[in-house]
Amino acid sequence: MGAGGAAALPSAPPSGSASPGGPGAGGTRGDQDEGNGKRGDKENRDDKGDRGDKGDRGEESGRPGSPGSTSASTPPASASASATAPSSASASASASASASASASAKPSAVARPAPAGAVLAAAAAGPGAGLPTAQGLQQALATVLTDQNLGTVGLAVADAADGQLLYGKGENTAATPASTTKLATSVAALSLIPGDTRLATRVVKNAATGGITLVGGGDPTLTALPADQVQVAGVPADPDTAPASLDALARQTAAALKAAGTTTVALDYDVSLYTGPLLHKNHDGENIAAVTPLMVDEGKTDPRSLADAPARVADPAGAAAESFANLLKAQGVTVQGKAKAATAPPAADAPVLGRVDSPTMARLVERMLTTSDNTLAEAIARQAAIAAHQPAAFEGAATAVTQELARLGVPMTGVVLNDGSGLHPGNAIPPAVLVKLLALAASAQHPALRPVLTGLPIAGFTGTLGKRFGAGSGAADAAGLVRAKTGSLSGVNTLAGTVVDAEGRLLAFALMTRTGAPVDTARAAMDRVVARLAACGCH
Repeated sequence: MGAGGAAALPSAPPSGSASPGGPGAGGTRGDQDEGNGKRGDKENRDDKGDRGDKGDRGEESGRPGSPGSTSASTPPASASASATAPSSASASASASASASASASAKPSAVARPAPAGAVLAAAAAGPGAGLPTAQGLQQALATVLTDQNLGTVGLAVADAADGQLLYGKGENTAATPASTTKLATSVAALSLIPGDTRLATRVVKNAATGGITLVGGGDPTLTALPADQVQVAGVPADPDTAPASLDALARQTAAALKAAGTTTVALDYDVSLYTGPLLHKNHDGENIAAVTPLMVDEGKTDPRSLADAPARVADPAGAAAESFANLLKAQGVTVQGKAKAATAPPAADAPVLGRVDSPTMARLVERMLTTSDNTLAEAIARQAAIAAHQPAAFEGAATAVTQELARLGVPMTGVVLNDGSGLHPGNAIPPAVLVKLLALAASAQHPALRPVLTGLPIAGFTGTLGKRFGAGSGAADAAGLVRAKTGSLSGVNTLAGTVVDAEGRLLAFALMTRTGAPVDTARAAMDRVVARLAACGCH
């Protein structure tokens, strides 16, 4: 963790902080990768509500169920870089890789989920009682999979109860995941970081300047809006999910300053928690903000905007400091001149004048998945990097996620990660790996990963699936039965999640396509494939 950058601070929010906001509170849509036309590679659009690249956000109408929280201790040490994973989904290879990864993982002060066994073991001859068969699935899906609007298809279907692979079509062939990359980010982050960890934004005394320093802790959901104006994808945030309040931080700070007889002060801001470039390779000033540990309302120029891909300010940290200075002024404290970036991180023992905390990491992950929030995804990926003792940058975050997934026994052959959001067109993940991630999240051995499932959008109801599986889609019967992460980039559409079949069995699936068909047409064809899973027992 960078000096002065108290990022993952597992403590309850102080009375002065705003109630944390839920999946999507005020959020940008991470999945803006499903952008229609305009967004192309800006994957984050589509997912927004499956709206174009900005997809995932808009449609969220409610917060997913909350998982149990984990210990609030300091984030664990990183997994060993030597951990390796198998290249096939066979039971023996997966089990071997899991054991090897477990043996090589470094000990940690905080218990993390142990490596899973053969979660994606290939189905043995003779399926278990009641399980769909490969033949049954093939027959049920034959017609819908030949839809030309799907283009090139990769598919994996597994029993969510134990991860047993039931059916596959190019399941081990890596494809562009778009925003389904967020599943990998989420699993790794929740494995590395206790779910009840909160991200703190602080104000401390600056002994060097005699002024005060606003310290960014990596919380992009920090808001400058009044509590009654905060929304999550158009829905008022509840107390469990509302974001931390910059106004509350200003009130705390002003009270402390005035108690010491100070009404005029110099202000600077610290962004030393992150390293590396601020801009994503596919930065467009809409689908994702500049990635900095200090920002308010995800760097949106209009914090009240509910647009799928809202305009972003060029300098989120500077804008946050300016907003903070204005809030101090409203409390009777004048800031001298214009706030500037600090020349050095504040001392570790610098007196704290104010602090507000984000929602828990579990809630942040849910919000990020439901709304496919790219900016939040990159922030969570950097927290994973910090916990794994990697540089808090795009490359370090990708390394941390890759190593942690290998430690968990995920087969990493063909997996390439360049970011945490999925906006990067060079990412690659096989469908079988996405199903493996979902199976890990559903496993009784990994309760800390449950927010990965509770954060998935619900077909026809929430997040980026809010406007899919509707009347006339040919998939309406599956509305409410499917929970899945969407993903879109130019020519790429993906969907990975869970579905309840006709006999009440929960299946995990990953469907990855590359096609020249119009975005809405391709998505509808994909929805019909998943709806067919919901409609059959497939014996």
